[in-house]
Amino acid sequence: MTPPQLPLFKRAVSEGLGTALLVAAVIGSGIMGEQLAQGNTAIALLANTIATGTALLTLILTFGPLSGAHFNPAVTLAVAVRRVFPWREAIPYIAAQLLGGLLGTLLAHVMFGRHWYSLSQHPRSGWPQLISEFVATFGLLLVIWGCTKNHSIPVTALAVASYITAAYWFTASTSFANPAVTLARSITDTFAGIRPIDVPAFICAQVSGAAAATLLGSWLES
Repeated sequence: MTPPQLPLFKRAVSEGLGTALLVAAVIGSGIMGEQLAQGNTAIALLANTIATGTALLTLILTFGPLSGAHFNPAVTLAVAVRRVFPWREAIPYIAAQLLGGLLGTLLAHVMFGRHWYSLSQHPRSGWPQLISEFVATFGLLLVIWGCTKNHSIPVTALAVASYITAAYWFTASTSFANPAVTLARSITDTFAGIRPIDVPAFICAQVSGAAAATLLGSWLES
């Protein structure tokens, strides 16, 4: 997760663009899946899962050599805490990820002829959802720590995409595991949405999961 030797501005642009395309894939595939599934939620979720997992894989392979392909404020904070990424660059990265996520939502809406934004009415609250987000983010960070220590970018990309694909189905929340994506999904009243009121608790659970995985990862490697 050491930042590549490119100017910070170019790396931040890469982070924003990668996050935007990831969110567009999440929301766009959710819209398409819902339209084609004709009320079959399992089929819609399967379509959403496949598109998200494959998009994540290709985006990490594309932007990993440029920016490290965090696409996730929880990941950026975690690598900064472990001092493998400079704190002074964390804020530009996180700002780019948040902005990119919001732009990704707008892009998905435009592609499907929707109003450019719509506040979600999809409830995602309660302890099962929050525990799911903790577990999803905890597992994601463990995968990242293990793979970046021992493997190349392609292996890490495959492992991360595979984990998120699986977590769509073994967590009750369908594995957001990303504060930037969570915020972006609050302004889409579609299959992939989350009510704005539920966003703060989701983000707290995600940050807590990332912190726990970071502490555990540091202890295991010490």
